[in-house]
Amino acid sequence: MKSKQKPTVVWFSAITCNGNTHSLLSANSSRLELFFDSFNLIYHPSLTIEKTLNDILIQSEQIDFLLIEGAITSNKNFFSISNDSTFNLLNKLSSKSKYIIAVGSCASNGGIHAKFTQNNDIKGISDSIDKETINKLEHSIINLTGCPVHPEWILQTLFSLRDYGKMNLDEEKRPKELYSSLAHHGCTRNEYFEWKVEGEFGRKEGCLFYDQGCRGPMTHSSCNKILWNDISSKTRVGMPCIGCTQSDFPRENMLETKKNIGIPQDVPIGISKRAYLSLAGIAKTFKIDRLNKKLMD
Repeated sequence: MKSKQKPTVVWFSAITCNGNTHSLLSANSSRLELFFDSFNLIYHPSLTIEKTLNDILIQSEQIDFLLIEGAITSNKNFFSISNDSTFNLLNKLSSKSKYIIAVGSCASNGGIHAKFTQNNDIKGISDSIDKETINKLEHSIINLTGCPVHPEWILQTLFSLRDYGKMNLDEEKRPKELYSSLAHHGCTRNEYFEWKVEGEFGRKEGCLFYDQGCRGPMTHSSCNKILWNDISSKTRVGMPCIGCTQSDFPRENMLETKKNIGIPQDVPIGISKRAYLSLAGIAKTFKIDRLNKKLMD
């Protein structure tokens, strides 16, 4: 989609903690500047003042990119800045939009609100938008799962759609460019993982998979390739991956590995449990002194 005018962007915040807004604002300053130079953010409930949500709803002009943060419900009590429900507001905005992007796990799948709120009406946007409206979009709805989403994933998606008009998506409607690899790829703890040297929360040494609940080997994400603040990630600072980009997020007891008779209940993607246990058994027979020492005293 190429135009002399800047493409318009509307950011609709539904049932959310606003974590994805905070994430966007933590983007590299030069990238954020490029975003504002390249797109016209005409509405964001926290970042713009020129127009209200009602102004956007009544305008006749189409919205180029509609970004939704948060889960959706038809219950009007869940939205404080309007007398309408997030369900109705979403459908009104969607009917005048060209591209729709779900920003975060709540918008994509309902997330933590759908799982832990006593309201079975809370859903992601794909299950909330009228099918006729979806069929009229210039591109399938794009899910950017994550809690929160990496700011670069938002920017890369917007620029790719602006310049090429399309993106290759996986079966969960996520951009393959961003979600085809695993959080395990690029993790600095992979050698510890291979030799089954378990670490502890907050430490620089050891793998966090066997006891600490790390979901890196089972989570489609580029967190360890596109680093947060260009320097780090959860696993690099000793925090287990909690699998926030997966559709089953959030799970209970996320910081411990669920086991059956001492064996991990889930094993890395692409290997059978029997094969994994065989490899793990062999690896544990070796003791590599270098991997059992602290990196720094």
